[in-house]
Formats: sequence, C-alpha cells, structure tokens
Amino acid sequence: MVTIARYLNVTLIVPELDKTSFWSDPSEFQDIFDVDHFIMSLRDEVRILKELPPRLKRRVEIGMVYSMPPISWSDISYYHNQILPLIKKYKVVHLNKTDTRLANNGQPLEIQKLRCRVNFSALRFTSQIEELGRRVVKLLRQNGPFIVLHLRYEMDMLAFSGCTQGCNSEEVEELTRMRYAYPWWKEKIINSDLKRKDGFCPLTPEETALILRALDIDNSYQIYIAAGEIYGGQRRMATLAAAYPKLVRKETLLEPSDLGFFQNHSSQMASLDYLVSLESDIFIPTYDGNMAKVVEGHRRFLGFKQTILLERRLLVDLIDQYNSGTLSWYEFSDAVNESHESRKGQPTQRLVIPDRPKEEDYFYANPEECLQPSYSRLDLSVGGL
Repeated sequence: MVTIARYLNVTLIVPELDKTSFWSDPSEFQDIFDVDHFIMSLRDEVRILKELPPRLKRRVEIGMVYSMPPISWSDISYYHNQILPLIKKYKVVHLNKTDTRLANNGQPLEIQKLRCRVNFSALRFTSQIEELGRRVVKLLRQNGPFIVLHLRYEMDMLAFSGCTQGCNSEEVEELTRMRYAYPWWKEKIINSDLKRKDGFCPLTPEETALILRALDIDNSYQIYIAAGEIYGGQRRMATLAAAYPKLVRKETLLEPSDLGFFQNHSSQMASLDYLVSLESDIFIPTYDGNMAKVVEGHRRFLGFKQTILLERRLLVDLIDQYNSGTLSWYEFSDAVNESHESRKGQPTQRLVIPDRPKEEDYFYANPEECLQPSYSRLDLSVGGL
C-alpha cells in the first residue's frame, strides 16, 4: 500500500487492522509498530498521516466514502488506471483488503526496492516488543544454539484447512463446527486425507518430530516453539517433547508478568515470535503461511540465514512409507535429507508462473531484487545440524 500510494502520489492513512478474525485481537497498528518511525522513515517517498483530516473524516463518518477490495496480484498500472480516478472522484478511497494486492513479478525495480524498504526498515516493532524480543533471544543464547520451529498447529489453522490428521472424533467435530461458523472461510466440505497427501496440510507435531530426527537435528539443541496454543495440548506434543526435551516457548522463558500486557493480543505475541525467528540459528516452518513466508524473506535479506523449507507433499508420502514399514529408518532419513539439500534458504530465483500468481513464489519470501549479490557465491551449508 505504501508503494501504491507513492506511485499514485496520494496520501496514505496509517492502516486499520482487521479485528473480526478468529483471534479477535483489538490491537491497533501503533500497538505493534513504531508508527512515528514508520511515517518519518518514509517521508521522502510518501505522505503518511495517522488519521484523516477533520473535513474528510466527517465525510467518512457519515458514510460518504468509497470502499472496495483491489483485485489481487494486480500490476501497478491497474492502480493508476482504475484506482486513481476513484480517488480523484471521491477524495477518499478505503481499500478494505490489502494482502497480495500487488503482483510478485514484472514490476519496475524501484517499486520492488521500495517494498523491501518498507518491510525491512520502515516497519519496526514498538520499543516494548523489541526489548522483550531481545530478552528472549538473550535467554536462549545463554544456553547455546537454538532452532525456531514455526509449528502451525493451532485450532484456527486446522479448522480453516480441514486438516485433522491425528485428531479424535470429538476434535474433528469441533473443528468442523468452527469452520462452518466463520462465513468468510469459503471451503466447508474438505477431505483431510487428500489434502494432506497433496501437501496442503501443516505437519502434525508427531510428523514434525520424525522429520527433525531425519534431518539429524541434534536433540541437545533448544527448540523454540513459535506458535499459539497447540491444538490437543500436551497429548499432541508428547512425541516431539520426548525426541527434543529442550522445547521452550516465550511463556516458559518469561515470567507471566512480562507477558501480561500481551495477553489476548495475538498479533503482539506473534511479533515476539517473529523477532526470535529472525535471530535463530535455523528457522523451520511446518506450513507456508504469511508469517513463515515473510520470516523466510527477512532471513534472506539478513544474509541468507538458514531456513529449512519443508516439502510437505513429499514428506507425508515418505512418513507413510516409513510408518508402514516400506522404508527403513536409514532409507527414510536419506530421502528426507537428499530432498532438502536445496531447500535451506540459499540464493535462488523466484519461481514465476504466468497467470497463476497464487502458485508462484511470494515476493516477500524471496525479494531477490533487494538481496546482496555477493551472497550468491557463498556455501551456506551448516554442518552437524
């Protein structure tokens, strides 16, 4: 949105955050990000205001505002040809959906570089979140290397995706009821087994434990769980905890009083996990959601820090073969390692799929226009991990 406002030469109002999601997070933009830094650091590019001027604000309050979702994955010219005339006509246009509204590829270089500047420089968390993030990282570093596992196995993810591997019948019913309760989740009838086989389900905690072992992740390493409440609780985490006894979370590293301010503010809690994820020795997401993709890209930007990108479609097939006895442990482990040698966040070109932008690589996961070319010559493999 910053990039679009700059290209159209219009004023941007600090965004409002969605408060109608499953998490019902009341956080405002300024509760998560340093809003003054955001505005000041971009003042040479675009005019940003914290709120509308009084005259225009009154127009909005009485409903005199044009509200619309821009078309997803649009070229920058779409905004010049379609959106700018609306702004000139109505003075204020409310873009009520802002995720993936600009194409990943085919944009001018200055557009791509500004996207990076916003994401990696202008967007800075509040001092309170940054300070707590540094404390968590310091506590982890005192005990040696640590891996961040973005274990996307919360109730909302499972209900939305329809993935119920390992859940009992009561849990399946509960997740199904929740999916039908949220009208903006369009897909209602889902075959969990087929979706899992196609690689569209997050790995379960049990599957994740197998994969970490197969990747020869040392069980003396700390594993920081970056996630909300894991669905199924200790019962579902038992296998992972047995394989990796040094499992930690922000809630186990910090005192309850440290996190009191963040309770019921899931976006602020996720911000802490984001900061810890950036600093980890290895980052491993079990699902390629928005946070995982942006952390991946941010770690590339910071010098191609190792991120293991799990090929879920292949892995669930290997897991099923191992569990059925078709593969020995050594065959299973070799297959997992061999298939992930080139999936560790090394320099690579974004995958471009014309006319199918949802299936191609996300710009923010690999913002190659903004990455240092010198890194492409480095051998980034990490031994013993």
